[in-house]
Amino acid sequence: MFKLKNVFATTGAIACSFFVFTSLSHEGNLTEATDVVYSEWQNVIHAPEGRVDRQVKVVDIGNSNVAVGVLFRDKIEANDEPVSGIVHNHVSEVYYITKGSGVLVTGGTLLGRNNIPSNTDIVEVLVGESFSTSVARGDGQVREVRQGDIVVIPAGVFHGWHSVDSRVEMISIRPDPERVLPEGYVNPYTE
Repeated sequence: MFKLKNVFATTGAIACSFFVFTSLSHEGNLTEATDVVYSEWQNVIHAPEGRVDRQVKVVDIGNSNVAVGVLFRDKIEANDEPVSGIVHNHVSEVYYITKGSGVLVTGGTLLGRNNIPSNTDIVEVLVGESFSTSVARGDGQVREVRQGDIVVIPAGVFHGWHSVDSRVEMISIRPDPERVLPEGYVNPYTE
């Protein structure tokens, strides 16, 4: 019953995200929907490739693209060091936490900037032009997230993990209004 409840909650979150983004960008010439079924995103998040962030699909939704990705973060012990994270210049993210819990930090005063090279999967496939940075502990919006929570992270907003209690797994819906992600991309592990 618990697994079925998760499937319904996940499907609802994805459907709501697609509705919001397609209603904002629909041209009227699209005639098909795209499915991202449970087994596809589970295969991708548990693929042996080792990446913590993986794109599942990138879909044309009219005047824009939207991507569906999966992410995980293993245990992170809290300490007094700055929180490391990332900022995406053009692509927003909607995190739907499907497993685990931790403390997520968004926003805050950035402590430097390290541009991510343009020839990496992070830029070419996952989230477009981005940079890594950090914020001081306690700066920004600090919140505990757990299974079932949803966090909307606009493009240009820092996000990183202060701590992770138990492995966090997430679905990320990524609006791509500038079409910087590879339209039609399908992760080979979906099958």
